[in-house]
Amino acid sequence: MFTGLVREVGEVGWLRRTDQAVQLMVVAPRTASRVTRGESVAVNGCCLTVATHRDKQLLFDLLEESLQRTNLGGVKPGDPVNLERALRVDGRLGGHFVQGHVDCTAQVVSITEKGPDVRLEISLPREFARYATFKGSIAVNGVSLTIAELAEESFTVWIIPHTLEATNLGDLQDGDTVNLEFDVLAKYVERLVSLRSTDS
Repeated sequence: MFTGLVREVGEVGWLRRTDQAVQLMVVAPRTASRVTRGESVAVNGCCLTVATHRDKQLLFDLLEESLQRTNLGGVKPGDPVNLERALRVDGRLGGHFVQGHVDCTAQVVSITEKGPDVRLEISLPREFARYATFKGSIAVNGVSLTIAELAEESFTVWIIPHTLEATNLGDLQDGDTVNLEFDVLAKYVERLVSLRSTDS
């Protein structure tokens, strides 16, 4: 479980594909010095397990599911990635509950600067639109944000200067692909309603 509060922006060292596995190496000095092998780290919002770490580097093994459902399969050396270690039981919840289970990817529709803030519009895949709600929570590349505007095929969030500096959202351009995780509470409600309808 995570909170959607990014603790470090790492830099992709390489993504290697072999016949047996896919490995991702990320240069992240602060995170690499604190994690242990087997620990969970959210990388652009995708929960991955630390296979090994040394010096300033983190190494992760990626499943085919992760490559297909997230934007990690398309990263290149030098790309910035958001990193967050798993939430401690006694930790402070500053964002919202983020599982690290990316639902889908979507494209940046537009980026508009409004003074020091940025209005970010992102496409809304039809099959997940039911989980998006006005003023509801959503994780974009692992960053906890609030939906400020909701349209039929897109949603909009506002990014403050601190978030632009502390995450990779400040590096986004029109057409870029981002990871989305919708609020888990909406999914539980849908499931409960569905079961109740079936029982009646």
